[in-house]
Parts: sequence; C-alpha cells; structure tokens
Amino acid sequence: MTTTEQSGRSDIGANGRVPDELVAAYREHGFVRVRGVLDPDEVERFRTSAEAYLIAHRAESLEKQGTFSQLVNVWQRDDNLRALTFDPRLGRIAEQLAGFPLRLWHDQMLVKEPHNNVATEFHQDRPFWPHAGDRLALSAWIALVDVPPERGCMTFLPGTQHRTGLRPQNLGDEDDLFALDPSLRWLPRVTVPLLAGDCTFHSGYTGHMALPNRTDLARYAHVIIYMDEATTYSGTAHVVTDPLGLAAGDRLDGDTFPGPWIPHRG
Repeated sequence: MTTTEQSGRSDIGANGRVPDELVAAYREHGFVRVRGVLDPDEVERFRTSAEAYLIAHRAESLEKQGTFSQLVNVWQRDDNLRALTFDPRLGRIAEQLAGFPLRLWHDQMLVKEPHNNVATEFHQDRPFWPHAGDRLALSAWIALVDVPPERGCMTFLPGTQHRTGLRPQNLGDEDDLFALDPSLRWLPRVTVPLLAGDCTFHSGYTGHMALPNRTDLARYAHVIIYMDEATTYSGTAHVVTDPLGLAAGDRLDGDTFPGPWIPHRG
C-alpha cells in the first residue's frame, strides 16, 4: 500500500473545475499537475482492480521490450476500471483544459515493475495515433500509487505541444526525438512527482518521458486519452482502429469512442 494522505490537497473546486491559473499553465506549457483527483478510498479500490487486471491480462501487453506493461481499452473489460475511465470529474477537467468538446480515444494501464531500471524515453504521443482533422488531444495520467522520481514519474518538455509534423519516436532510444528536432534538446525539463490520487494532463504533442522504476513496488498508472470530438480516421494502422473496418475520413465516434458521457459541459 503506497497511498499518501490527501485530505485538503485537491485542486478541484466545489464546482468541479480547476483554477484558471492551472488552465493557463496547461495551455502555455502543454502539461499540468492536478492534485487530489481521487481520494484515498478511491485510490485503494482502483489500484486493487488494476493489480488484478494485470495478473489476468499481462500477456496481452502491447509493449514487448520490457520497458513497461501497456494494456489498452481496459474499460471494455473491467467494470471498476471503466468507472475510473468515465469519471465525470476527469472528463470535466479535460474539457476545461482543452477548451472544446472531447471524446474518449482509448484508456490504458501502464505498469512499471519493481526494479525494471528502464526509462521510457522522450517522445510525443500524437504521432502514433491515426487521427485527422483534430485539435490537440490530451491524456490524463492518474497515479494509483505514490510516484516519486525513483518509481518512474514523468518529465516534460514545456511548450512542445506546438511542435507537430514529426514521425513516431522510438521509446527505447534516448536520442530519437532530439535527432528529429535538435532544438528540443536544449529546452528546460520539468519532472513531476505525484502522490497517489494525483493526475497530470498533457497534450498529445508535448514531449515527455518516464523515469525507471528503481523501487521495490510496482508503479501503476491509469491513463485516459481524450480527443477532439470532430476527430476522423486518418487511414493509418493502429491497434485500436484496425479491427473496426474504418475508411479514411470516417468519424471516430459511436460506442467505441464515447463522448456525451461527460456531463456539465459549458
């Protein structure tokens, strides 16, 4: 058990929104930390579900290089984790930060095993996705355990949400992103430790990496990826869209990519 006392730490106001200064920070830097999204009881419930899900589905991990376990669309197979993916608090904050209506692209569980000693190197998320006609997607990265630097928290490159047009990067190559754009090498790097129940939101183009887990405990994160509700399919391959029989230009909507479940828009 690695939750830390959260009472009185939440950045979410009584109206379900985060302060304007956090919205401004997100739009300037491409990422922001939101404290106390989940309370300790919720953290315990979702972490327990995540541990059980990993045991049952570890062999399905998309990451085959041992950097981490990556399990996609867990909301479709686990009712408890579905409740976290569709938590209206998170959807409300995501739309507040983005400034436009969103749909779910997919969720994923990211687990770094104890003493894995491997970093997830700097990359952008958006180049991996078969999206077209969209404004900036964003991800909510929710810590289900305390994630100090030594357990694999993330480091961000502020302002890189405006750097588009790059090919997908190699998550195992520490130089790949910087070889594509050498100017990014000299940007400040901001490491963001999280207590269990905290969350970061980051743009799909914001450069980021995750440090190795050098501790005795696994690092559990639940990630919800939101996209512009107007997003269409680009036609390129992706594990989420490959089984769906889509044609380039089709809207990414319907039951697979829900949107109206986010209440209190506007």
